[in-house]
Amino acid sequence: MSGMLINLIIQIVAGALGGNAAGSALKNLSLGTTGNTIVGAIGGGVGGQLLTALIPMLASGNTDVGAIVGQIVGGGVAGAILTAIVGAIKNGMAGPRTS
Repeated sequence: MSGMLINLIIQIVAGALGGNAAGSALKNLSLGTTGNTIVGAIGGGVGGQLLTALIPMLASGNTDVGAIVGQIVGGGVAGAILTAIVGAIKNGMAGPRTS
């Protein structure tokens, strides 16, 4: 497999984990397990690719530990952020809650 494909897989998996972590930590923004996983994976893939474009060292095809950690952190954070954003938008569109 090419280095770019491995990086993308790492980013997607880390994004899915980051999305689920965000959903667990921010219960009011959670999209459910499946929603958190899907949105987190998308955020991890897209955000990780943007991060790779901004920091070329992460794009190297190496299995360098620093590059792999950067891919994991970048994908996880991007997945968590996108999950929180989508959760906030979903809650905002649902209107005010009455108890």
